[in-house]
Amino acid sequence: MNYLINMAKNKLEIKQIKSAIGYNFKVKRTLEALGIRGMNSKVVHNDTPAIRGMINKIQHILEVREL
Repeated sequence: MNYLINMAKNKLEIKQIKSAIGYNFKVKRTLEALGIRGMNSKVVHNDTPAIRGMINKIQHILEVREL
């Protein structure tokens, strides 16, 4: 449980570096769920298992940096 508490204190900066054109509907919906609106847009989220799972599914489109 302490791992989850410590993980939530960290922040992740997520940036889209590749276009979603040509990818399936799930990839586009995952980008939307993360709050990314287009190329080179950045969002900051808490480092949670749910966010990490979304990042892992579309890691080929994203660039992630820990803050």
